[in-house]
Amino acid sequence: MVIQPKVRGFICTTAHPVGCAKHVQEQIDYVKAQGKVDGPKKVLVIGASTGYGLASRIAAAFASGAATLGVFFEKQASDNRTATAGWYNTAAFHRAAEEAGLYAKSINGDAFSDEIKAETIRTIKEDLGQVDLVVYSLASPRRTHPKTGESFSSVLKPIGKPFTNKTVNFHTGEVTQVSLEPATEEEIRQTVAVMGGEDWEMWIHALNEAGVLADGAITVAYSYIGPELTKAVYRDGTIGRAKDDLEATAHKLDEYLQSKGGHAYISVNKAVVTQSSSAIPVVPLYISLLFQVMKDKGLHEGCAEQMYRLFADRLYNGGETPVDERGRIRLDDWEMRDDVQEQVASLWGQVNSENVEQLTDIKGYRSEFMKLFGFGLQGVDYDADVNPVVSL
Repeated sequence: MVIQPKVRGFICTTAHPVGCAKHVQEQIDYVKAQGKVDGPKKVLVIGASTGYGLASRIAAAFASGAATLGVFFEKQASDNRTATAGWYNTAAFHRAAEEAGLYAKSINGDAFSDEIKAETIRTIKEDLGQVDLVVYSLASPRRTHPKTGESFSSVLKPIGKPFTNKTVNFHTGEVTQVSLEPATEEEIRQTVAVMGGEDWEMWIHALNEAGVLADGAITVAYSYIGPELTKAVYRDGTIGRAKDDLEATAHKLDEYLQSKGGHAYISVNKAVVTQSSSAIPVVPLYISLLFQVMKDKGLHEGCAEQMYRLFADRLYNGGETPVDERGRIRLDDWEMRDDVQEQVASLWGQVNSENVEQLTDIKGYRSEFMKLFGFGLQGVDYDADVNPVVSL
């Protein structure tokens, strides 16, 4: 079939297998072009098929020669539907790892469930023995609790009072005002249950109790802080409350792992285009401005650049892992530079529908969004007939 993008809002319902493979290869090529990192050797990535999770897997494999086991929930092609982008990404990663002589296996299912945890532990025991790095990078709007059976749904809302600010339809470039009503206490509770640290803690305890965490093992989860512009809807909103819980969990897990010489970290990463970030009001306009400013200053990074820097300069730099006053790794250091944020704030006051194409990198935002699904990559013939069925 000839596969074209079908976009509704922040969702693209199609994905291109050749384009996704090209996008994965670009990230692999970047990592391989950098120096080798004396890093982890056996890695579990929970949430391994897109974004920072996929980039973590690529960095571990192609900078450190690590064997990688990935966990995710993706869908194979069926009838007239393509597979999800994460499925195609993983298939491409598997091929590249095999060509490089690297172990790569994946488990597809609900990472929140006890069943997938048990299957993962069995696979580690059979194939790897133990893992020395666990990356937790799940992004899901819903979670069913494995013990109680309760189902939770997350929301993107401010807390305490309504929030009004600019946002952009990144497809059309229309800049408008958006108003969000504050979350209820129940919505906050459910968002924390989905996006907070409970499942990460369950994973680490299950792995450790099963004896598959190596002495000195590291685990890292990803967070975001962001600027004043997005604070009300992000860090001070429901997502921020969940991130607070995730960060508190890191401290608990760090203490838990100390007896075996291990550590748990939060890495605060920079803003990038993901399906999740595209869904948050205000954020696409901020990222479009941020990209413009950071590219002008030669500071721009995507997921692969960030994760290589995490491995090379932070986690496996041969010495102490540098952290902030709250014990967090700060990969958002370039984004949060005063000169960057001052320029973004200045442009924010000026931007409207008439000048958005000139003041922001909204074209770059659109391009990055489409690349998430394998579209818009150079060298791919999008008029060609391709088979959407790709095996892992």
